Amino acid sequence: MVNSSGNLRLKMAQSDDVDPEETQEWLEALEGVLGAAGSDRALFLLSQLDDFVKAHGIKPNSLPYSAYRNTISLDNEGVYPGDLELEERISSINRWNALVMVVRANKAYGELGGHIASYASVAEIFEMGFNHFFQARTEANGGDLVFYQPHSAPGVYARAFLEGRLSEHDLSFYRRESGGGGLSSYPHPWLMPDFWQFPTGSMGIGPINAIYQARFMRYLENRGLAQTHDRHVWGVFGDGEMDEPESIAGLTLAAREQLDNLTFIINCNLQRLDGPVRGNGQIIQELEALFTGAGWNVIKVIWSSDWDPLFARDASHALLRRFAQTVDGQYQTLGAKDGAYNSLEFFQKDPEVQRLVSHMSDKDIDGLRRGGHDFRKLHAAFLAAKSHVGQPTVILAKTKKGYGMGGAGESRMTAHQAKKLDFDALKAFRDRFSLPLSDLEVEQLRFLKPAQDSAEIRYIGERRKALGGAVPSRMARSGELLKVPAIESYARFAREAKG
Repeated sequence: MVNSSGNLRLKMAQSDDVDPEETQEWLEALEGVLGAAGSDRALFLLSQLDDFVKAHGIKPNSLPYSAYRNTISLDNEGVYPGDLELEERISSINRWNALVMVVRANKAYGELGGHIASYASVAEIFEMGFNHFFQARTEANGGDLVFYQPHSAPGVYARAFLEGRLSEHDLSFYRRESGGGGLSSYPHPWLMPDFWQFPTGSMGIGPINAIYQARFMRYLENRGLAQTHDRHVWGVFGDGEMDEPESIAGLTLAAREQLDNLTFIINCNLQRLDGPVRGNGQIIQELEALFTGAGWNVIKVIWSSDWDPLFARDASHALLRRFAQTVDGQYQTLGAKDGAYNSLEFFQKDPEVQRLVSHMSDKDIDGLRRGGHDFRKLHAAFLAAKSHVGQPTVILAKTKKGYGMGGAGESRMTAHQAKKLDFDALKAFRDRFSLPLSDLEVEQLRFLKPAQDSAEIRYIGERRKALGGAVPSRMARSGELLKVPAIESYARFAREAKG
């Protein structure tokens, strides 16, 4: 995809430009085509140029991925349909309740386990699905199929708590299933048959099963066995999980079958269980190349709306050059530090980039978020994915592991193993998200649930009603049994088979 005027997707040439004036003329000509005839015409001309140089024995030194920025331009985002303020508050409450579940369990039982940082990074992605896209099963619609990142299960329980589907007692028994109660560590229908649709707790089984579920739904539709055209398969997975052989084994099958009823959302927080996913590389760029090569539609959500004014002022693409020079290990360090450190170690390393933020304070720089925490950017990506025809889509959403945990784990290599937070860290978390909790309630690890008639609870109910009901939810009984044809129906087949 080529972005609109001012957002041209350019490769950063490593060699010096021997004729900048000529280069500018070419760019202006292409910009004119974009404005007058649109992106399809521009792409056609570029493909013709590519064919021309190859016919003359010139092999373009092109990269297998696009620049390190959002695929969808600001001009193409559209109007956000939700209440941003309410959705931010709901996400903050879910983050707190998910955290409390894990900390309570490990405070009482030592090494019971669980993960705080994973859901903290993916909260906005889940909320986007719950509020705007994940369709429940109804009489008229079989419902979407959703595969959840397993380590983020506490966040799904926290959401179900606000919906009234789980009680505070249920949340208090996270990872304690003795006696047939409690909440399972990871999604699994055997353990919670009315709740989880699919098991995803073994890394890799979620992605490959999502592909085959999407394929089977298409099989049923094509043979007139079921109406599945209005159903979608969503899978939220981790970037580290994509190193599992099963995660990528079915990618080309999904592309060959043109499974446009399938969307992966990869939570690119740049960390795996025991360290960085690609400390000396860029996992988002690597995954873009992988999925593009396999035939998927790729949408990158890297930077939040906070960055849009900087991109608008960056006529020379200095930011893109700086992004290309920065590997994931450095991004993790930048994510763990404050605005002053980011100003010094990222922006001030390049005079052009420094000028772009010369009007910004350290606090302003500290507020530059990653795209996976921005509802506007995520909605544009989800909508584009569901509307895309002819290919499966992957959304590569950049996030921070442990978002909101501050010094207790935000963007730090210890984040995945963090299961306990001290009183000061808990208070800092409360203050970060402006949660209505007293110091005593924080110390007591109280769950937070707004009143039934509050704006938050009403909004959650309205959004799920519009999408058909609760998700995740599993129906443990089959529909009406098919009538078996009479034996005479097989006579012709038996004769032809000489059986």
